[in-house]
Amino acid sequence: MTCLDNSMILRLAMEQSAHDSNCKAEDFLRGENVFCESIRNPKAHRYLELPLVCDLTSYGSNAVVSARKDLLPQLRELIDSQSAYKWFETPFVYRLNDLLAGAGSRVCFMAEYFLPDVDKVFASAKRLEDAFPFELRLFSNSDFDGLYVEQWGNALCEKRRELDVLGVGAYDGSRLVALAGSSADAEDFWQIGVDVLPEYRRKGIASVITNRLAREIFGHGKIPFYCAAWSNIKSVRNALRSGFKPGWMQLSAKSNEYIEGMLK
Repeated sequence: MTCLDNSMILRLAMEQSAHDSNCKAEDFLRGENVFCESIRNPKAHRYLELPLVCDLTSYGSNAVVSARKDLLPQLRELIDSQSAYKWFETPFVYRLNDLLAGAGSRVCFMAEYFLPDVDKVFASAKRLEDAFPFELRLFSNSDFDGLYVEQWGNALCEKRRELDVLGVGAYDGSRLVALAGSSADAEDFWQIGVDVLPEYRRKGIASVITNRLAREIFGHGKIPFYCAAWSNIKSVRNALRSGFKPGWMQLSAKSNEYIEGMLK
């Protein structure tokens, strides 16, 4: 079992978010909002394309805003006028999009990130795996060849396949029916993504392989984390069943061209 406890994991997560947002870890605990210019940082999460147009991150106390320098005065006026939780509600997003229009951008991603509850991750293992009818197999990077296809698009990322480091698959006989993969998205943090074939869903498979992979990641001396879009209730439930708990919220803007490309 990992020697890390939940408070240490939360602190390390804030330190990682500080690399992403060009701020200090303690800024996420302040009573007032914090505004920083977005800059490149080699220690940031590897999926981020820095600098960012506009990004809001909250661990619950305030908003840390990392954005283009020329947008910061307008963002400060808008965000400081709102109560904490309203930054991530639709009326605020409309106003933020109006502000970002001059920068050729708008809100693109809104997600919740989950951190492991150490005791629950390890305590849940027996309950989840008892009488589990499928075979579990551990994957390393070299085992992912041939798996970069649509049905495993959440577990693996072809664009950053060199970061896919570890996985757990569930087999029904010789057939791979579910896959949880982890990517080395930061020095201390590996992100988990999960896919289950449609006919094998609602059988508890996702939580088994997510939990098993989280424990394997701890065994490699890293910290697992999990991301879910707010609208993906099934994914949020899987995170909770697997031993994770809410860590932070994030809202990010992208260029109009980027968003239009996603919609094609």
